[in-house]
Amino acid sequence: MWRRTFCTSALKNNNNKKWDALVIGGGHNGLTAAAYLAQSGLSVAVLERRHIIGGAAVTEELIPGFKFSRCSYLQSLLRPSIIRDLELHRHGLKLLKRSPSSFTPCLDGRYLLLGPDAELNHSEISKFSTRDAEAYPRYEKQLENFCKFMDPLIDSSPPEAHQGASSFNSRIKHKLQKSEFWAHCLHQSVSMGQQGMVDFMDLLLSPASKVLNNWFESEVLKATLATDAVIGSTASAHTPGSGYVLLHHVMGETDGDRGIWSYVEGGMGSVSKAIGSAATEAGATIVTDAEVSKLIIEDSGTVAGVILGDGTHVHSSVVLSNATPYKTFMELVPKNVLPEDFSRAIKHSDYSSATTKINIAVDKLPQFKCCDIGYPEAGPQHMGTIHIGSESIEEIDSACQESMNGLPSQRPVIEMTIPSALDKTISPPGQHVINLFVQFTPYKPNDGSWEDPAYRESFAQKCFTLIDEYAPGFSSSVIGYDMLAPPDLERIIGLTGGNIFHGAMGLDSLFLMRPVKGWSNYRTPLRGLYLCGSGAHPGGGVMGAPGRNAARVVIEDIKG
Repeated sequence: MWRRTFCTSALKNNNNKKWDALVIGGGHNGLTAAAYLAQSGLSVAVLERRHIIGGAAVTEELIPGFKFSRCSYLQSLLRPSIIRDLELHRHGLKLLKRSPSSFTPCLDGRYLLLGPDAELNHSEISKFSTRDAEAYPRYEKQLENFCKFMDPLIDSSPPEAHQGASSFNSRIKHKLQKSEFWAHCLHQSVSMGQQGMVDFMDLLLSPASKVLNNWFESEVLKATLATDAVIGSTASAHTPGSGYVLLHHVMGETDGDRGIWSYVEGGMGSVSKAIGSAATEAGATIVTDAEVSKLIIEDSGTVAGVILGDGTHVHSSVVLSNATPYKTFMELVPKNVLPEDFSRAIKHSDYSSATTKINIAVDKLPQFKCCDIGYPEAGPQHMGTIHIGSESIEEIDSACQESMNGLPSQRPVIEMTIPSALDKTISPPGQHVINLFVQFTPYKPNDGSWEDPAYRESFAQKCFTLIDEYAPGFSSSVIGYDMLAPPDLERIIGLTGGNIFHGAMGLDSLFLMRPVKGWSNYRTPLRGLYLCGSGAHPGGGVMGAPGRNAARVVIEDIKG
């Protein structure tokens, strides 16, 4: 793919060229948008600020011989239709299914394994509750039905009210599209039945703890499932609406298997590389080290291109921004050109974060004392997501409350993954790559600063020490690590506030409310400017849907 990846000199040499479309940001959504635009015959350039494409879905060799999925670290949400449309497997995408997919060690010597094997799940859950073991398949089936209901909503542009002046035919077409959308939703609702819809609304509106308490009695099972309801957010499992976040994280699939998360061979950067390869094959140009400093806006309020940090003007009548809504509208758009109510809504959206990512190189696998297995090879406990410090929902809530009070959690909630247990391409033989997704860590802690190396080291060691409780000797296996606290995620990756979803995924910021009320269909108050990142519908995760859906809207607007 690198044959069509350029530096900014390529733009300077074509300073008079006017592109059909420009994409700000070479994250996976921006690359997806570019691929669909290029396939439609439009000339498109992707402008990536960093030296490498991928955004948060990136692989970097930060320690010699160890390749880290530096931010996002698992794949499931990438829409199957995008994988098919862009032929991503042909472009090198290789998914490594995890089985078992989840391991929760307990300090009392027990553990819980979960995965796609129904017999394993029944056996494992029965160690804690036979009632829960019987209920679990019904719980999974219900979530699967809810995901099927959500699928068409994810793959469609929201039925936003018509914006701006347009022809009579365009207005009629828009009304027909909205009617078709709502008719489909009604049909889906009727198919689900009244009880199904009541259960669905209960999941959307309730705290995840309430949902899980209604299903199960085992604390370790509820806590294991509850981590999906708080991951990437500042919320507790007791927060109303956290049930939707739980659903959001189980609505994906791997090669047709619903709810299965996978590693990607070569790290998550391989997802971005595959999409980038499809885009360049279709004719898109990808430019790295090309930071956009401002959008060019004509007096009529129409986009005319962008200005790069080095002063280069790049011309286009269409710009798609894969940056966060705050970055796009508060920093890249010139002052006083947006409606005041729109600017106010964007400015005051929730971009808070309590997430820290720690990428670790180790010289051996962690040995969990609850398993009592004394050989160095990878076992089932190493394959999936390892839940550290999550033996009860109350433990998760306590960690959250500390962060809300301005302090990093004393016993952080940690999701540990060891991709090198399955992927032999990312670490030296006998050594391993470990990802820690850590919560809850405030953006501005009251007891110190993330800018202080000693403070950062202290927190990292706190995480390692907690893991030592479950896997003695883990700390001594660490060769080196890279830590991204919320301000680092903002500065390096461009995530406003460090929020991995480009903005909170609460019920007040989804669907017709994302990024703000009245502007959910990827268009913006500036003619020719579109939002194509996770800050748009349907939200965050390595999904590709915002990029694909936005590209379809652009193509419709350009080609009628």
